[in-house]
Amino acid sequence: MSVTTKTNLRSELKAQIAATHSGCTNCGDCVKECAFLKKYGTPKALADSYDVTDIQSVRKSFECSLCGLCSVVCPEQLDLDGLFLEMRREAVDRGFGEYSEHNPLVTYERLGTSRRFSLYRLPAGCTTIFFPGCSLSGTRPDGVNKVFSELQKIDSTVGIVFDCCLKPSHTLGREQYVNAMCEEMNQWLVDHGVKEVLVACPNCQVMFDTLGKGLNVRTVWEALAESSFQLEKVSGTVTVHDPCVIRNSGQVHRAVRTLLQSQGLTVEEMPHSGRTTVCCGKGGAVDMLNPDLAESWGKLRKNEAAGRRIITYCAGCVQALGGHTPTNHLVDVIFSPQKTLAGKKKGAGAPITYLNRLLLKRAYKRKEGISVTRERTFTLDRGQTKKRSFKPLLFLTLLVAVVAGVHLSGAAHHLQQGTLQSLIGSYGPLAPALYILIYALAPVLFLPGLPITIVGGIVFGPVWGVVYTITGATIGASLAFLVARYGARDWIAAKLTGPKWERLDSEVAVHGWKVVAFTRLIPAFPFNLLNYAFGLTKISFAHYVVTSFICMLPACIAFIVFSSSLLGLIKGNVSSTTILGIGLIVLVSLIPVAYRRIKGRQVDETVTE
Repeated sequence: MSVTTKTNLRSELKAQIAATHSGCTNCGDCVKECAFLKKYGTPKALADSYDVTDIQSVRKSFECSLCGLCSVVCPEQLDLDGLFLEMRREAVDRGFGEYSEHNPLVTYERLGTSRRFSLYRLPAGCTTIFFPGCSLSGTRPDGVNKVFSELQKIDSTVGIVFDCCLKPSHTLGREQYVNAMCEEMNQWLVDHGVKEVLVACPNCQVMFDTLGKGLNVRTVWEALAESSFQLEKVSGTVTVHDPCVIRNSGQVHRAVRTLLQSQGLTVEEMPHSGRTTVCCGKGGAVDMLNPDLAESWGKLRKNEAAGRRIITYCAGCVQALGGHTPTNHLVDVIFSPQKTLAGKKKGAGAPITYLNRLLLKRAYKRKEGISVTRERTFTLDRGQTKKRSFKPLLFLTLLVAVVAGVHLSGAAHHLQQGTLQSLIGSYGPLAPALYILIYALAPVLFLPGLPITIVGGIVFGPVWGVVYTITGATIGASLAFLVARYGARDWIAAKLTGPKWERLDSEVAVHGWKVVAFTRLIPAFPFNLLNYAFGLTKISFAHYVVTSFICMLPACIAFIVFSSSLLGLIKGNVSSTTILGIGLIVLVSLIPVAYRRIKGRQVDETVTE
């Protein structure tokens, strides 16, 4: 397809294609620097062959890291990463720019902008806020606390905002959604007197620089470098990885090196640094669609680091490069230099990162001296504000309707639990054996367990129902684990891709059975998928089985006790067993809340230190 026949495209994309077609000389300077271009050809070739109706042509644009190195080395100064971003936006506008591999990233962002995870806290007279971003808050909440404490020494009226900058969606080409969400956040800040945003994340810096209106944007590293911040002295040699999204922010590069050198560290530069830095492997979400390309960047960085510890100021870059060579975040070394240089300072991984963010939010929500506060509810998906779920109300309404229907129809006398249990009992040991078998196969076959649990409570009662259900559930979880580990490891590993599952693997390697306990008590992953995922980790089978059994037991007891009285409840009889079952379900639901409260106090103590 020639450039002259590319009609019905976004005007921005047509302009990018035309500029690349006429400006690119196929000199090869960018190709020499980029694994993506080595695979697919020069920018001119990609622009000329672009066909928005061809799936493979469109997918190529999503395999570019959007790092911008090609634009930097281009003799003609073409905006080449801008070309590939516009290709992504074109695909999204046409409704076929979504890939299932990106779902974990989109979900991660959606949580970051949700009411549960967001928090805006502005003291009286606040004109400057600290915006730590999602990744730093999750991986290094102690770093967020310490940075904020230092900022308060500079300006006692500084506020803090926990929210997502929308960089994931920006990267994936979801332009309309990003503009709406960022505009709402920006307008709220301006309306409440905020004039300056101090960011810790380079992605947040780019988003506020690009879409922030009426706001001055700086990094906390610049603010700290310009202040009287006292750093612990240490000796050693490190190298710096500058995140590719801010390759042109020389003032930030200098501030980071100033902090490191003020500690007494020697900074030795890699061949690619500053304006010519390379991608860590996560740029443009390329690691989700083409892991091999992502790996090539990590290997390059490992070679360039040559054994020196890499210090970077992007939590995502730490995760990407840490799998190749010793890498730490800047907050690690400036606040814990000895442990960092000894390789003993690590950041958290998922699912602990989600818990850290919730605890961090809770700690700051409880702080006094705040004039304005909010939790974000705006979302473009519903037009104005995110409304509360009506599922509990619908469930209650349905239950009342069933009870009323049973009585009005005269069917109440048919619902005799004793008669039903006698019928099941007539089958002898075959009945519980069949029930356990069905329950054991449910997790393996991805069948929902709750309906089977309810049946178990009804037909076997509160005691034997628990025994048979927890037995079947444990066997089922174990079977899925063993299938993943020994039966179909490669197939399952191919399905469970993305950073969410990779972080689970790394977290299990560090915390072992505690991660199993956490995910059983505080669901952060789909239960059936989780059983398979643990089979891919290095946790021992015995630890997995014992922890799963113990941590699944509370919910099992609660739902079995409740369901054992369900027929009576449907007939309108509220027994002591019903009340006990409801109470147990409430208690089980409060386990995550209690855990967060305990941890929240610990975090709060750290915040106030």
